[in-house]
Amino acid sequence: MRLERSFYCVVAAFAALTLVYCALGFWAERDGVFVPAASVFCGAAAVGVIWLGWSFVRAGGEITSIATQLNCDQTHQIKPCRSAWLKVLTEALNNRLSDETSAQLKEQLKQLQIQNKLLSAQKTHIDQVIYSIRDAIIVVDEFDKVLLANEAAGRLFGFDFATAANKPVSELVEGAKPEFVDFLRQSRTSRAPGSRKEIDFDDAEGPRVFDCRVSCVCDDGGRVCAVVAVLHDITREKEIAQMKNDFVSHVSHELKTPLASIMAYSEMLTDGEANDEQTRNEFYSVIRTQAQRLNRLIEDILNIARIESGLVKVEKQPVSLAILMEEQLQMIRSFAQEKDIRICSEKPIVHDCVLVDKDMVSQVIVNLLSNAVKYTKPGGTVHVFTEVDEISKKVTVKVVDTGVGIPADELEHVFDKFYRVGANKPQAKGTGLGLSLVKQIVEKVHGGNVFVQSKVGAGSTFGFELGLATEVVTAKS
Repeated sequence: MRLERSFYCVVAAFAALTLVYCALGFWAERDGVFVPAASVFCGAAAVGVIWLGWSFVRAGGEITSIATQLNCDQTHQIKPCRSAWLKVLTEALNNRLSDETSAQLKEQLKQLQIQNKLLSAQKTHIDQVIYSIRDAIIVVDEFDKVLLANEAAGRLFGFDFATAANKPVSELVEGAKPEFVDFLRQSRTSRAPGSRKEIDFDDAEGPRVFDCRVSCVCDDGGRVCAVVAVLHDITREKEIAQMKNDFVSHVSHELKTPLASIMAYSEMLTDGEANDEQTRNEFYSVIRTQAQRLNRLIEDILNIARIESGLVKVEKQPVSLAILMEEQLQMIRSFAQEKDIRICSEKPIVHDCVLVDKDMVSQVIVNLLSNAVKYTKPGGTVHVFTEVDEISKKVTVKVVDTGVGIPADELEHVFDKFYRVGANKPQAKGTGLGLSLVKQIVEKVHGGNVFVQSKVGAGSTFGFELGLATEVVTAKS
């Protein structure tokens, strides 16, 4: 542009001088001075100068255009040139740049594809691991929208985990479990790296307790970008812990009762309060009775513990249940006669041999018979049945009494350790371990089944079912 302006100035100057010179020539001719040759020369010179100037300006513009076209743009492509030789040069440079750039781009694309496949495989693997976890997992973003939820969370909160993404967690959960949503929001607000809380849920299966652990995920700037919640069902653990506490409490109470009697009567003997032989014998009898009760209690606890831990020694042999029942009836009849209770029994007319530990099953029968006699009022009856089902290869023993009966809402607990029916406690003393031991021996040691039927004021039916010996032998062989 600067070159063009310079030539324009030169041309303008020559044109002005030529016009001035021509004007002077015409003026001189008017005064009688004739200079046609000079006028023609000056006009020709002016025309020549103008043509040369214009040609040079065009050449300068062409040079400027070529220089501009030789510059590369951001895509490394040279703009097309007007001249043929510049077009050839442009195509050669473009091809070279295109080949190098294409090779680089292809290599970068290949690397990106490999990385994408690896990331996709890792994401799929992580998703499968999360979805297979039995604990409920929910991940929400900073706006409380669900980023991820597994199947366990869907079952717990009642939503479709596959379509839960990007939905507000309050819409999916808050209707039934508002406490959980509030805990999520509090954890996000506090930015705590880890929070823990026990939350009680009520569902169709009954009350359940969950150990809820919430962790905040922060970016490099410390801003919370996600909140992860894991809910672990600890209902069973809580029940076991409560059972252990109840067990310790019951054992302590049951042990203290006979120990207190033993200590009291022994102190009276030591202090000389029993002055005659008869009183001393009474004290000795109480101490012996309480010591025997304490021994039975300890034995029952140890037997239950051995059975539950699998450390009990079992010696099974073929035994007739009818014969075994008759042996135990002889022992219990004297106790029944003292209370004016009649005991009836019926022997099966078919084979009733079972493969059992004789001592353990004898203890089962004794516990059932003694309970029937204890909770039956004087003048009542205890009936013993032994039934054999050769089709199902099972033998069933039933002890039916006319006692006080058990309320319907307490039947499911009668085989629990240390459990005693509240309404029947004044009727007879006990530790609440007898029926629990019966259940452990029949079901855990011998693979049988115990059952109970009762009605308040009409009596109870306790019994158990075992497999016949022939079935056991066949299964072993």
